[in-house]
Amino acid sequence: MILNNLYATFDWAGRRVDPTPLQEPHLLLVNHALAESLGMSLSDRQWCDLTSGSRLLPGMEPFAQVYAGHQFGGFSPRLGDGRALLLGEVVAPDGRRWDLHLKGAGKTPYSRFGDGRAVLRSSLREYLASEALHHLGIPTTRALCLVGSREPVYREQVEPGAAVLRAAQSHLRFGHFEYFYYSGEAEHIPALLDYLIQTQWPELSQDQAGYAALFERVVQRTAELIARWQAVGFCHGVMNTDNMSMLGLTLDYGPYGFLDAYDPGHICNHSDHGGRYAYDQQPAVGLWNLQRLAQALSGVIELESLQQALGQYEHRLMSTYSELMRQKLGLEAWEEEDPALFRDMFTLMAAQRVDYSCWFRRLALLAPAGPVPESLLALLSDAGAWTGWFGRYQARLAREGRDHGDKVAQMNAVNPKYVLRNHLAQQAIERAGQGDMGEADRLLMVLAQPFDEQPEFDDYAAPAPDWAGQICVSCSS
Repeated sequence: MILNNLYATFDWAGRRVDPTPLQEPHLLLVNHALAESLGMSLSDRQWCDLTSGSRLLPGMEPFAQVYAGHQFGGFSPRLGDGRALLLGEVVAPDGRRWDLHLKGAGKTPYSRFGDGRAVLRSSLREYLASEALHHLGIPTTRALCLVGSREPVYREQVEPGAAVLRAAQSHLRFGHFEYFYYSGEAEHIPALLDYLIQTQWPELSQDQAGYAALFERVVQRTAELIARWQAVGFCHGVMNTDNMSMLGLTLDYGPYGFLDAYDPGHICNHSDHGGRYAYDQQPAVGLWNLQRLAQALSGVIELESLQQALGQYEHRLMSTYSELMRQKLGLEAWEEEDPALFRDMFTLMAAQRVDYSCWFRRLALLAPAGPVPESLLALLSDAGAWTGWFGRYQARLAREGRDHGDKVAQMNAVNPKYVLRNHLAQQAIERAGQGDMGEADRLLMVLAQPFDEQPEFDDYAAPAPDWAGQICVSCSS
């Protein structure tokens, strides 16, 4: 059953507007597993009609949300959702509420000079990435359906239009609160916080104490999310405050990328000329964004409570990241030398541009004693430089005294063999542009089991080819 989302009753928080149907839509992908978990059973025709904006389901009252945001450090006072609509809410069989959100739905009152459309390239990238991160165990919005069309959309060039229907327990962003704070309408902020408490954390009180507890959860979830990004080598690319989720979800996929050759300063967004959102800057940017949110909430939460919550960010991020790194290296206990072991490993990896995902996956094969596996040595341009580190690591494994087979299994359970490398996404996009969704289907199948061996798909786990470095993704991606 589809319900009108409670958020859409806030007439001051956006505008009621219907989607503009895509011309000549055709169904490309349906996430049947997600649909089943939401209790949604639709025919292909219904999925196509819904996601193309041609026909809504009973109970849906589309709503365009207004928000603001700090973009590349500068404040934009009114962004809003210029091409996306909150269609409604579904209550899943397990009782959880999910927003249904249509991206590429046409112009809204917040489109500014945009056309409100999305293109196949960016829509398929979002579908692939959100599902890839979900199966890696990283909090994210989910892709429910993708449609294409023959409607021309103008970006750097003319591209086919598309729309993606996505689901999340909330699409509320830091930027929603910033909008009302900076527009002089801060009296609406308590209602937004009450909405979050009512729909997500009903155990919290709808008062200043509850608001402070809510902000603390946002801080902790954001820290844990970014720690998980760093551990798996994921770069978001556009960590503006309007792309930050109040639930600590990965939100709005544009010029994202997984690390190929390890480079701590890697910039995945061609539009990020100053490297503000480089891979190694993500933890600091997460805190900066939370500070902007704290400013927006300063009228309803005491300064001391805000500062105390922000003070937990670094510890939560580092403790989560350290635990993930110990798991990735197959270590159970903590030793004082571990940070140095990790640091020296990353220094060597950066110097030799070692493939990030392949390194950790193949490292599992190294036993506490004996030679270094050839598959691991194949990733190194100067294996001799690693001799000392390998010795320290093997001695560290020996002190743990774990069974080697158990250690391999544990490392393989946390180090994915398959990640969504840019060249794999690009190949799927190019095929889709030719009307062939087979590559996207295969890629989604592989990424649904990222920790499994799947030997028939070993090519998807290989280091990126040289030409992959020429792929350019920007904010329009």
